[in-house]
Amino acid sequence: MTKIIIFMVILVIITAAFVFKVLSRKKSYPPRSIVIDPLKITIQDIDRMEDGTDFEEYLYRLFLALGYNDAYKTRGSRDFGSDLVFTDREGYRIVVQAKRYSYPVGVGAVQEVYSSMRYYRAKKSMVISSNQYTSACEELAGYNAVKLHNRSDLINIMDLFKSGEINKAKDIIESEPRIILDSWDNYMNCNKVIKKDFRAEKRLVAKK
Repeated sequence: MTKIIIFMVILVIITAAFVFKVLSRKKSYPPRSIVIDPLKITIQDIDRMEDGTDFEEYLYRLFLALGYNDAYKTRGSRDFGSDLVFTDREGYRIVVQAKRYSYPVGVGAVQEVYSSMRYYRAKKSMVISSNQYTSACEELAGYNAVKLHNRSDLINIMDLFKSGEINKAKDIIESEPRIILDSWDNYMNCNKVIKKDFRAEKRLVAKK
C-alpha cells in the first residue's frame, strides 16, 4: 500500500511539472512578413528583411510608385545579373542590382550588373544597396560607369518619395556615376610594380 501511495505521489509531481512547463512556455508565432508598401517601409524595415528577395520587391514597387511604369522585376533563378530593369526620363534602359547587405558590397555586384547590360539591351547600370561599398567595388564601378547608390542615397530617395518630391527622388536615382578615366596603360607607364604570372607564361611556352 505504501509503495502505491509513493508511486501516485511521484506520478502527480511529474504530471504537475509537465503541465507547468507547457503553460509557462511562450507561444511561438511565425515571424510576420513585412507588408511591402513603399509609403510605409522604413530603412529599419529593410534592415529586418530576411533576405534580398523582399528588398528587390520593395525597389520594384518603389520604382512603379515613382512613375517608372515599365519597371520590370526579373526572374530570380535566371536574372543574368540584374534584379530590376526600367527606363529613365531620358529614355535610357537601366539595369539594377539590388543588395541588402549587413556588410559593404564587393566587386561582384558591379561585375554582375555590368555583364547583364547586353542581355537586357540596356544603356546604363546601377547598384542600389542598404549598406556601403568596398573601395575595390567603387574603383571597378568607376572604370565601368556603373552608378552606385549607397545607404544614404537610398534613405534620401525613400524620404523624398514619402514627402511627394518625386522628381527630386528621380534626380538621385538617375544621377550620373563617378567615372575614372585612368587606364591600364597609366599603371604600366608609372613606377608601380605590376606583378606578372611568370609561371603561366612558362607553361604557355612549354606547350608551344
